[in-house]
This record gives sequence, C-alpha cells and structure tokens, in this order.
Amino acid sequence: MLPDKKTNKNMAIKVPVGGDHAGFQYKEAIKSLLTEKGYEVVDFGPFSEDSCDYPDFAHPLAKAVNDGEFKLGILICGSANGVNMVANKYPNVRSAMAWQVELATLARTHNDANIVALPARFIDLTLAKQIVEAFLTTEFEGGRHAKRRDKIACS
Repeated sequence: MLPDKKTNKNMAIKVPVGGDHAGFQYKEAIKSLLTEKGYEVVDFGPFSEDSCDYPDFAHPLAKAVNDGEFKLGILICGSANGVNMVANKYPNVRSAMAWQVELATLARTHNDANIVALPARFIDLTLAKQIVEAFLTTEFEGGRHAKRRDKIACS
C-alpha cells in the first residue's frame, strides 16, 4: 500500500499523471487511488477519451519532471511506448515502461526512474495500481547503481 500522506502534512507529495485517450480510464482510476492516499494529483490530461496526440500531454509532464517540479510522474497510454519515448527525450528524465510490479521496483532501485509508463491495453487495472504503488514507494538504492545512472543522460 501507498503510505497514507493524510497523517503528515509535511509529507504531501504532488504526483503528475498524463497520457492519451487509451490510458484515460486508467488515469482516472489511478488519480482516485492517489487522492485517497493523500497525494496531490496534478492532471496533465487528456480530460476525455476523445482521440488525441500523446505528445501533447507527455511533453509537459516530462518537462515538469525534468525541471524538478515533481520527483516522480506517471504516464499511461495504450502501449506505453509513445509516452515513454517522449519522456526520455528530456535529459533529467528516466522513464521506465512497466507491465509488472518487479519492473517498476527495479526501475526505481537500480535506475532511479522518475517516470513510470503504463501500457493500459496490456495490463489490467488492478495490476496498474500495484505497479504505481511499487513505483511511488520504492527508493533508489544508490551505491554502484548511482554511477550507472549518472551515465544515462547525453551531454
């Protein structure tokens, strides 16, 4: 379970979410989960299931994570490929596509991923929520992984 942020006002965490029309229903459900746990959700869109272009939503979210506005972010589209590709254009973003809890956990512990990309058409909602929980509650291990992480961004 996610830590309950309602009990400690000093620990309020803002979590941005975004994606495309294929991820809209999952985004709404994940927003509800996060809100119930006391997280402040910042919705980058889309705001309906109408067909849309994922870069229009993934770019602003990834830029905000890149610029340090948010520690971690969540992107959701049909395959997770498109939003993941957009997010990883930013030098300070390490977006990881996850379709299993273990992938989200390893992305955090070993790669210090700061965005998780979920494939709504390939996982069920229960699993998507479990992935989000793992991603948001797992810390980067540092150590030997830090030197590897520091080699990811292009100069």
